[in-house]
Amino acid sequence: MHQIGVVGLSYRHAGVDEIARLTLPRAELPQRLPELRARLAAAEVVYLATCNRVEVLYATDDGRAADDARPEVYRALTGLEPAAGEAARMLRAWTGEAALEHLLLLACGLDSAQTGEHEIAAQLRGAWELARSAGSCGPVLDRLLGEALGMARRVRRLAPAPRPPSLGDLAAQRALQHLDGTSDRVALVGVSPMTRRCASVLHRANIPLLIVNRTLANAQEFAASVAGAAVTLDEYRAAPARCAVVVLAAGGSGPLLDAAVLARLAAGQRPPLLVDFGVPPNVEPLDAQHAGVPRVGMHELIEEAQGRRLTQLMRLAPVRAAIDERLARLRSELATRAIGRRLAGLKGTFEQIAAAEVARALAHELRTLDTEQRAQLERLATTVARRLAHLPLAGLRAAAPHASQDVVDAFFEAAHPRLRADAKRHS
Repeated sequence: MHQIGVVGLSYRHAGVDEIARLTLPRAELPQRLPELRARLAAAEVVYLATCNRVEVLYATDDGRAADDARPEVYRALTGLEPAAGEAARMLRAWTGEAALEHLLLLACGLDSAQTGEHEIAAQLRGAWELARSAGSCGPVLDRLLGEALGMARRVRRLAPAPRPPSLGDLAAQRALQHLDGTSDRVALVGVSPMTRRCASVLHRANIPLLIVNRTLANAQEFAASVAGAAVTLDEYRAAPARCAVVVLAAGGSGPLLDAAVLARLAAGQRPPLLVDFGVPPNVEPLDAQHAGVPRVGMHELIEEAQGRRLTQLMRLAPVRAAIDERLARLRSELATRAIGRRLAGLKGTFEQIAAAEVARALAHELRTLDTEQRAQLERLATTVARRLAHLPLAGLRAAAPHASQDVVDAFFEAAHPRLRADAKRHS
């Protein structure tokens, strides 16, 4: 467990602009992930970016403890050298058990802006799949992400009804309030967990939907699921269809709707409401203000969600208890697995010492034994060596989840030289 680390920032201590600075364009991730892994001198890396957080998960491959990698992550994601103390101020870091706990809380939605929401699990799975396709993920993070997503599925069964609202639900509520009982059309720009959740709520309210996406096939597939129409982003920008609300949640390094498009949107009798999930923003706030188009951004949505956070945390107390229980089991499993090879080495050394002592005796005072007697003695020595080794090794297995890595290392460093010396003396 000590080899796992997480560095990230979220709505809880950073603004949307700071999150945007560390958000990598999705199209660049296959190339950037191996570079990030090399920068961190890690064996495995997974990068997650959502509308309100960026997280970098990493693991070492040589048994060494994961270090606080905030400066390295800052350099890798921004391409800049942090000023003194800037990386520590801007980013948060977790290593070892704290990193695993953070991952479980994240996957289960307990660290989300809208506490208990389910979309984060789908986003985490997508980040994992992308890292695996880029070759930057391996057995350690595969195991932990599998555990985290399995815990998220279990949490959905444990969580009390009703289903906790997500930021997508809040966006849909804003849209319905703006529609004020009318059935005007709503445009959803981008195919993402947020737009899918928003579309689901609006579709149930019989609101006509227009799906806008860079790739027409993806837009058409999404539109078919909510009885909507579909157009490409280029078509929409050239001639934006009349809609009362436009919800945007698409990736990219720049605004999707520029000042010229906003001017066309504002040309009608009533400008549409823009609900912008983009990080960086899909619509620049100043451009929307100058065009006279009302805009709700991530900052406003997060503030609204935070007003409900305490109530949600109280409702989700059983979920937190289940996470703590799973964390304790994983602590034991991972600690035992981490020292498995070293335990096997100690056991082998015990057997080597016993075999060497028997061989010495058979060559001298017990040289008169026949073949069958020699074989019996050798089997007895192996059995005794294994039983003698069992007690300290069982004790170490039990202690490993509760001891620091320094304590475990000190045990092996002290034990191996003595056992090797005994083995050499008896050989």
